[in-house]
Amino acid sequence: MPEPAAERPAARLGGALSGIAATLVALLRTRLELATVEFEEERDRLKAMIGLIVIATVFSCFTLVALSVLVVVWLWDRYPLTVIAGVALVYAMIAAGALLALKHQLHARGRPFAATLSELERDADALRPRQ
Repeated sequence: MPEPAAERPAARLGGALSGIAATLVALLRTRLELATVEFEEERDRLKAMIGLIVIATVFSCFTLVALSVLVVVWLWDRYPLTVIAGVALVYAMIAAGALLALKHQLHARGRPFAATLSELERDADALRPRQ
């Protein structure tokens, strides 16, 4: 019959290792759930933004075409080339403004999955040996 005291350290070690493994799995699961939630939020936000961009673009184009025709027809008898150049210049200014706004929007938005990356960095800091 084996000695009970000899089996206890092995059982304690196995229990401790399985506890550590369970903790690590739970930690990874929590981080994965956070990443999934952030991904879904980002996907929904992008869908809404794309829909609004398409609608705004289509109706802005209709408006610009109608206004351009109105201005060209109104001033065609007096300054035909100047009117067309002026309309083209206005279009160029609108495009430049839109590109600047887009650039600002891209830089203003934080990194995707920032919360998940922050939590993973905190986990890594907690697991590093202290000196």
